Amino acid sequence: MSDQPHGQPSHGSPVWDPSHQGTGTPPDRPPGGPGGGAVAASGVVFAGVLMFVSGVLAAFEGIAAIARDDVYARIGSYVYEMNLTGWGWLLLAVGVVAAATGWGLLTGAAWARVSGIALASLSLVLQFLFLPYAPFWAVVQIALDVFVIWALATYEPPASPRQG
Repeated sequence: MSDQPHGQPSHGSPVWDPSHQGTGTPPDRPPGGPGGGAVAASGVVFAGVLMFVSGVLAAFEGIAAIARDDVYARIGSYVYEMNLTGWGWLLLAVGVVAAATGWGLLTGAAWARVSGIALASLSLVLQFLFLPYAPFWAVVQIALDVFVIWALATYEPPASPRQG
């Protein structure tokens, strides 16, 4: 009697039916895969959405700071104090680039992963510096940036078949 489960040949590798994608793991790939597998892959999609949305919100935040200096709370002496109009232009520029990078992640652009890590890192530092002006939002944004960095750093895109 064979030790093989019903439906698998007693020789060679187990049968894997590609028509049931997502219901099992192909025989040549370990469960979870490199870099976290499906969790990291779906994390990249979520990171792309987060970058796009937070980039748009940062652009709006920047526009608000440019339009009116009294939109954010006045703070006393602050080590990293900058004119709110200056902060506005900085947030607007980073927001537009982050939104474009988020869109790039969603469309699968190769350049977007490295750019996304760099932009999320820059955004994290900027939000830390912006903490006195909008503390709650800055903390939320910092947490989102940490997730984006993790998702983009742990994801390994599937290897494309060699052409030749």
